Amino acid sequence: MNRRFLVSLPLAAALAVSVPAAGSAAGSAAGSPAAAPLTLAVMGDAPYGAEQLAAFPALVDDINGDPGVRQVIHLGDIKTGSSPCTDAYFRYIAAEFERFRDPLIYTPGDNEWTDCHRPAAGGYDPLERLDALRSVFFAEPGAALGVRPMALESQAADPAHAVFAENTRWVSAQVAFATVHAVGSDNGLAPWFGGNETPEQTQRREAEVRARTDAALTWIDDTFDTAEERGLRGVVISMQADTFAGGGAVGYAEIVRRLADRSREFDGEVLLLQGDTHRYLVDRPLAEGHEGYGITEPVTNLTRIVVEGETVSEWLRLTVDPRAEQLFTWQRVPVD
Repeated sequence: MNRRFLVSLPLAAALAVSVPAAGSAAGSAAGSPAAAPLTLAVMGDAPYGAEQLAAFPALVDDINGDPGVRQVIHLGDIKTGSSPCTDAYFRYIAAEFERFRDPLIYTPGDNEWTDCHRPAAGGYDPLERLDALRSVFFAEPGAALGVRPMALESQAADPAHAVFAENTRWVSAQVAFATVHAVGSDNGLAPWFGGNETPEQTQRREAEVRARTDAALTWIDDTFDTAEERGLRGVVISMQADTFAGGGAVGYAEIVRRLADRSREFDGEVLLLQGDTHRYLVDRPLAEGHEGYGITEPVTNLTRIVVEGETVSEWLRLTVDPRAEQLFTWQRVPVD
């Protein structure tokens, strides 16, 4: 398929990639058959509204038509924050996800559960909507959606965090990939019902955030441990929240600090995929530390991509090539 790329952005110049030295565990592993290149389609914050919902099947078809894509990641927000959070809508999007010819890995966003307390979204109890979301999209922990089956490691297998089936991990192309359930609305700390919560609702909301954050920290540690133990070249962490919007937020502080610590200690490249704020962005947000999160030591091997959101007119084509000097390259792809 011939297609016109909007932008082609390898990691170069200001975003130079660190490569393991020859003879290192990661370097020697790069010659193995398991180190073949991998191409993924990445999207988030879509579909938004009736027009995009009607066009979403064309986006699925466009990605299905790319013969190089082998995996698909959706970074959450499968609807607007002001549209109803109904079971029927969840089932419709899940059915579209099942149309992907390649495995689809999805991590939730705030619009499909945290923000469902809003009147326009239906005035739901957010935690009830989270349970409903899990029953539709994560009914089989460890199984990706899509036509082609793919087994994932799920945090549901950990008795201490068994409810978090949405936190998944897999290893491909000498990289450990993981989804981490961290969402907008300050990771769920934003009060429900316009601040008119009952004390019981506040307690439930804060307890959920605490449990989900604890699970996220464990999952991040486990993912880096996997990469280090197997001598992998990279780590990719996918989540919905833009954790750096506004200079830092309380709900993300522990997660960002853990990512900073583990990335700094990791002898490889780290790619952080996020959505939430809708505008395409590539940066190294921790390259000089981060005052808002109290990070004083630089983290030079973590690159972040915020995908373009609120659109079904493009997706991100991410290529991982462990045999190349540049481990990660990507292009924004318009939908034909």
